Amino acid sequence: MTPAARLATVSPSIIRAMGQGAPEGCVSLGLGEPSWPLPASASRALAKAYGEGSTCPYGPNAGTPELRRALSAWLGSPEDTLMLAAGSQAALFALFQAWAGDGDEVLVPDPGFVTYPVLAAMAGAKALAYELADDGSLDAERFIATLDKATRAKLAVINHPANPTGVGASADALAKVARICQDRGVVLVSDEVYRDLYLENRHPGILDDGVRRGIVALGSMSKAFAAPGLRVGWALGDPDVLAPARLVHNAMTSCLSRPAQAAAVAILDEAQAVLDESRRQLRLRWDTFDASYRKMLSFLPPPVIPAGGFYHWMPLPREGLSDPVGFCMRVRDVGHVIVVPGVAFGARGAAFARLSWGGFPEDTIEGITRLAPYWRT
Repeated sequence: MTPAARLATVSPSIIRAMGQGAPEGCVSLGLGEPSWPLPASASRALAKAYGEGSTCPYGPNAGTPELRRALSAWLGSPEDTLMLAAGSQAALFALFQAWAGDGDEVLVPDPGFVTYPVLAAMAGAKALAYELADDGSLDAERFIATLDKATRAKLAVINHPANPTGVGASADALAKVARICQDRGVVLVSDEVYRDLYLENRHPGILDDGVRRGIVALGSMSKAFAAPGLRVGWALGDPDVLAPARLVHNAMTSCLSRPAQAAAVAILDEAQAVLDESRRQLRLRWDTFDASYRKMLSFLPPPVIPAGGFYHWMPLPREGLSDPVGFCMRVRDVGHVIVVPGVAFGARGAAFARLSWGGFPEDTIEGITRLAPYWRT
């Protein structure tokens, strides 16, 4: 299949589409990004390094030495186990291109982040959806059952805490999935970009016991470090898995933005303080969301604190079940509030909508107020 033919099977993200053409004055509970300020250390680093009269040269393909050292120190892992990327999205793209091709199979969660099946299609591979547990967590037995049915599985993706459900994964489930992938020679990518943005406890990671064969974990400055616009992410893991992905990333982007890397170094130099502030901001937004939800949607079960991130996986009212996308478009165009239909995340999301409460607290209150009449019916 030609690249053009592959792209013909790919549609624009429903998440982004919900915001395009929205009526003026819409409140967005759709896009998932932190609304609190960029860390002051990053702003200072940008101003200091790239003020008037400064040059802004290319950097090394692998990232600046300063950022490689800072990230290696923060993660406690050698530099050869790290691949810097233009956001975790670019790391995902590079890994898919390096390890999946025509006729191959890639395991992706259902419900799961919208990009996973798209990246599989762009690589010429087929996405095989494995069901998450009924509570939205990683179910190792369902994962293994899907892998057992595969004939050409080359890559598998897990995501925890998950987008869109907000639920994590147990250490036991992670160990089982890692072991079966290693036994079958399947590269395992663990998307953990929300792991450090939590309200209660930090959930287990796939590489808590160190780098292992065939396994890669993804991280990013975009969520817990409140810097999505920097487009700085990374893959941590098996150097043999990362080596071909580096070549893809180098050909795709040449190098990361040098100003963004300077800002990322400054953030990592005070990482704990930045994370503490992000969690404080997350708590403020959760308390606002939870109180507003309980007040305006008291006829629904109260929201559950997520394992990480700022998403609520909300059951649709009966009226929305026959046409989830149409219902959410009506909520947007008439109610002037944006939510994402759960079907965007897979077949098992058809009865849900994803809400993001990571925005400004006043917008969350207004958005929930506008939503309530559509769910009350």
